Amino acid sequence: MAHQALGPPLRETLSRWEREQIQLKTSVIDWDTEAWQRDSDFAGLHRVAGVDISFIKGDDVRACASLVVLSYPELEVLYEECRMVNLTAPYVSGFLAFREVPFLVDAIHRLQKKEPSLMPQVLLVDGNGVLHHRGFGVACHIGILTDLPCIGVAKKLLQVDGLRNNDLHKEKIQHLKMGGDTFSLMADSGTILGMALKSHSKSSKPLYVSVGHKVSLGTAVRLIQACCRYRIPEPIRQADIRSREYIRTVELANSQETRQERAKNRSSGYLTRISCPTDMEH
Repeated sequence: MAHQALGPPLRETLSRWEREQIQLKTSVIDWDTEAWQRDSDFAGLHRVAGVDISFIKGDDVRACASLVVLSYPELEVLYEECRMVNLTAPYVSGFLAFREVPFLVDAIHRLQKKEPSLMPQVLLVDGNGVLHHRGFGVACHIGILTDLPCIGVAKKLLQVDGLRNNDLHKEKIQHLKMGGDTFSLMADSGTILGMALKSHSKSSKPLYVSVGHKVSLGTAVRLIQACCRYRIPEPIRQADIRSREYIRTVELANSQETRQERAKNRSSGYLTRISCPTDMEH
């Protein structure tokens, strides 16, 4: 059963969210902090995680939060958790973190308590990092709250600070020939906000990679490329696959319960009718 859509937040709420982003942004580290990041083959990196939130069609409230940890470089699943959650904030452009991050951070904290040996060394997020209206996207938010190296990986260009999905941008995409080819996303302010990456030779659409926390842009791009068997990096791809499958399982179970309840009600109604005396018996 679909839940009622969440209404827009109050102006005071948006102002509070914006202040929080500006405050937390000062803690973002946009350079390499780990030894494995400075190795050309990422020697010392053993666990890479991806997070994702998938939604039930037609439902603005119920969703599945997924965390998957993969081995590196094998990219085999070591740990997964999928959990249905009730979202408490509506979607507002530029404030996605306040809708999704609490549930993803909770998943990471549960992993830390249950299986600390499987804690990821880096987290890949389906969303943006510093490539954001205020330079503090969902990947930055999760990175700060978990203190993990974090990389933002977006499938579409967020058009901020002069970045536009115009003819010039599309022409640059056409010049990406091989997997691993890139071009910088230079803002009007002169800042490089991220990189467009052709992650797979057979993919016609690039990924938009940006720093989340505790990683340089160059390292982020190299790692995303190394994690791609297909267009989407495997940790995020697996988190998406498993969250969608979990939703299908939940919907199937709910459908079966509904059918059983209807059958029970029909049976109860039938028994009530046959147990009542008719007018002919009076």
